Amino acid sequence: MSFRRSLVFSASFFFLLFHGAFSFYLPGVAPQDFQKGDQLQVKVNKLTSTKTQLPYTYYSLPYCRPAKILDSAENLGEVLRGDRIENSHYVFKMREPQMCNIVCKLKLDAQSAKEFKEKIDDEYRVNMILDNLPLVVPIKRPDQDSTVYQLGFHVGLKGQYSGSKEEKYFIHNHLSFTVKYHRDLLTESARIVGFEVKPFSVKHEYDGNWSENTRLTTCDPHTKHTVVNSNTPQEVEENKEIIFTYDVEFEESDVKWASRWDAYLLMNDDQIHWFSIVNSLMIVLFLSGMVAMIMLRTLYRDISKYNELETQEEAQEETGWKLVHGDVFRPPNNSDLLCVYVGTGVQFFFMILVTMIFAVLGFLSPSNRGGLMTAMLLLWVFMGIFAGYAASRLYKMFKGTEWKSISLRTATLFPATVSAIFFVLNALIWGEKSSGAVPFGTMFALIFLWFGISVPLVFVGGYVGFKKPAIENPVKTNKIPRQIPEQAWYMNPVFSVLIGGILPFGAVFIELFFILTSIWLNQFYYIFGFLFLVFAILMVTCAEITIVLCYFQLCSEDYLWWWRSYLTSGSSALYLFLYATFYFFTKLEITKLVSAILYFGYMLIVSYAFFVVTGTIGFYACFWFTRLIYSSVKID
Repeated sequence: MSFRRSLVFSASFFFLLFHGAFSFYLPGVAPQDFQKGDQLQVKVNKLTSTKTQLPYTYYSLPYCRPAKILDSAENLGEVLRGDRIENSHYVFKMREPQMCNIVCKLKLDAQSAKEFKEKIDDEYRVNMILDNLPLVVPIKRPDQDSTVYQLGFHVGLKGQYSGSKEEKYFIHNHLSFTVKYHRDLLTESARIVGFEVKPFSVKHEYDGNWSENTRLTTCDPHTKHTVVNSNTPQEVEENKEIIFTYDVEFEESDVKWASRWDAYLLMNDDQIHWFSIVNSLMIVLFLSGMVAMIMLRTLYRDISKYNELETQEEAQEETGWKLVHGDVFRPPNNSDLLCVYVGTGVQFFFMILVTMIFAVLGFLSPSNRGGLMTAMLLLWVFMGIFAGYAASRLYKMFKGTEWKSISLRTATLFPATVSAIFFVLNALIWGEKSSGAVPFGTMFALIFLWFGISVPLVFVGGYVGFKKPAIENPVKTNKIPRQIPEQAWYMNPVFSVLIGGILPFGAVFIELFFILTSIWLNQFYYIFGFLFLVFAILMVTCAEITIVLCYFQLCSEDYLWWWRSYLTSGSSALYLFLYATFYFFTKLEITKLVSAILYFGYMLIVSYAFFVVTGTIGFYACFWFTRLIYSSVKID
């Protein structure tokens, strides 16, 4: 998932950016006003578990079903996230409390009991939506006078009766809903600003035979007898009857509609994020000091010395980076592949930049489920024009002639690699019958976006880039390459590349923790202001570390800098993947093999994308640096 404009734009943009750091956003949907008695339709979403990472549809469990199940309209991002939003039996009337409403009665067979037990074992949560707000369970923090909100409620729990060691399964079959609303005193209309639930497990009882008019003895609105605890829980066993019920109460709130997401997005760890920013800035200051020393002192001294009139003897004793001027712009091995990766990195860079700008300005509101993923996909497709342009410009500088070939490879190499991994993972998800599996229709849409839009745009960019005059090098290249002297151990390419990736990773690893937590532990991530700052710091760090190491390499008379400049900052992706592995074993409780494969498969894709972006930033920084220094000295 970048920028250059006037000073005024930058100042105003950073003002907005700091607003973004405190969850400033523009709501993604229009508010809806409800009059007293208006119908409120609760929708059900996927079942989720942090233990398996495999979402399932709500009706994959034998819950009470409406006569007709209707799917809500979904965007591309929702489908890829595994969201499946459907109607339910839970229907309220605005500001009209209900007590002990009976949804339905089920009798479990062996299969149904087994399915419920499996989902309880894997700690699955039920997700619901009212007026586009997700259902949350409020939990008081014992150590602080504050409330945290957990998305969805558990299907059930495991426990033991007092005096027994046998573990039983209990289902949450009574839901006590609280709908918070903000009332307009002039019109008496109201807007929903909160949707909470307290789940209970209750073994309901009734007298006589079951009928539509049966009154429960455990929960009766006529006697004002409601459920307040789970002292007599409902077991999940074959041939057991389960009666699903719910209460709903309405609570007036001072929270306005525009601020209703604040409770969901409230970050209690702002200090940690600021620590992350300060940590990253210290790395940048350290690197900036090194770059300044090189540019202002060492490099200035070098250029002054090289530009002085020299005797023949002095010229023969010449050492350092000027000595390799006749080879420094010699095309590298596999130059075509370098062009492809640089083009792909440019495509990613602009996709991330535009996505970040939209997110910081609040256009990717969390109320628009799947909006972020949809935006990233579409931006990736349309940024293909920049990929083709960048790849063909570099390709022409390397004296390449087949611009169509390089455009095709740029349009297909990265997406084909990711698609291969994605198809394998999707097949595994299909095997688990999870709603996270991408349907064939969506798969066709993704292929159309790739071949129907992205590939042609890459070719358009490639054509435009190739038609422009080739980039002229500041010095001529010798016909015969000079021999590279034996290098010191610390200038070994592998060692240098691995060292180069540490600082860019160090600049982002704290923020990376929060991103992984939001992805794999089903939490909201919406502090894009912080993320934008960290991304800007990452760019500067990648550029500076690559320049520093490139300068040391040229001073050692090693002119093979093209690929090393890409790999130096790109190697931070290796550390990202190692950190993801550490996170898997220390923070997640994934036990299933398929879930572990999914985690590492998706993190491999993320790390690959991170490699392409950071590598491209480092490459362009080094490219600019070498052209700058060699155009500053007189070459005889």
